[in-house]
Amino acid sequence: MENLGVLLTTPMNAYLEEQLNQRCKLFRLWDAPEEDQTGFLTAHADSIGAVVGDTKIGADAKIIALLPKLEIVSSFSVGLDKIDLQVCREKGISVTNTPDVLTDDVADLTIGLVLTTMRQICVSNRFVRSGAWKNNDSLRLTTRFSGKRVGILGLGRIGMAIAKRSKAFGCSIYYHSRSEKPETGYTYYSNLLDMATNSDVLIVACPLTEETHHIINRQVINALGSKGVLINIGRGPLVDEPELVAALLDGRLGGAGLDVFENEPEAPKELFGLDNVVLLPHIGSSTWETCKVMADLVLKNLEAHALGKPLLTPVSLPCK
Repeated sequence: MENLGVLLTTPMNAYLEEQLNQRCKLFRLWDAPEEDQTGFLTAHADSIGAVVGDTKIGADAKIIALLPKLEIVSSFSVGLDKIDLQVCREKGISVTNTPDVLTDDVADLTIGLVLTTMRQICVSNRFVRSGAWKNNDSLRLTTRFSGKRVGILGLGRIGMAIAKRSKAFGCSIYYHSRSEKPETGYTYYSNLLDMATNSDVLIVACPLTEETHHIINRQVINALGSKGVLINIGRGPLVDEPELVAALLDGRLGGAGLDVFENEPEAPKELFGLDNVVLLPHIGSSTWETCKVMADLVLKNLEAHALGKPLLTPVSLPCK
């Protein structure tokens, strides 16, 4: 694999970068100033056969067009929204990602985000640290998670793991997805608005596509209502962010726990002072254990490609 030229699009994992530097001919996109990255890619175009990206910078049509020798895009993530899959298909570029290995961490964080939001754990933490507890100040009562009606948008690997954990809290599990999955035993809703109306907690865990962009809109938010809680651990653009902000400020939505945002790393400043909102910096899979496994999977896919062997986690590219 030492002859493979690899473009790393952004700093994402020290171990992965170290291994790529040792085993490949590594090009770091951030070595060039942002205004000169096109020139950087053009200068090294004949040497780059692979791109390793993540949830920040993947391989869009512009990057692909500048790399005529590109053969494979290996994403350090499960999501594919930062990769132009259609262009990859047209140019015969292979794509891999890191499914399964991050499922448990994302599901764990989701439940933590639900509990932190509904029980206002951050508020209680500040209450103790500020000395208010010693001053005999009081906190408002919060809402339990156990026994709630949980609607999950997207019942894939991560959605299923979230459902399993929620079930352990005695919750009723509802889901909306592209197709019904009777074998799960969970309640299927073919209409997202209906599911939101009948849910206490709505968890967004579906992939970001053209069809799911802003799938959580004003109507869905209003259906969830003033006592409902929205949790997004999928992708920021799945939610119409201005509508979400307005609903939270108006009291039309009971609360929100967000690990992702429309314009990362920017988060809406209007939410910073709200006690019923918890904001995280897209850390669903950010544990030492999972990042190591993800990095190894990226490396194994690149190695398989270099040796002409079957890829471990190939992505099926769209036909049109």
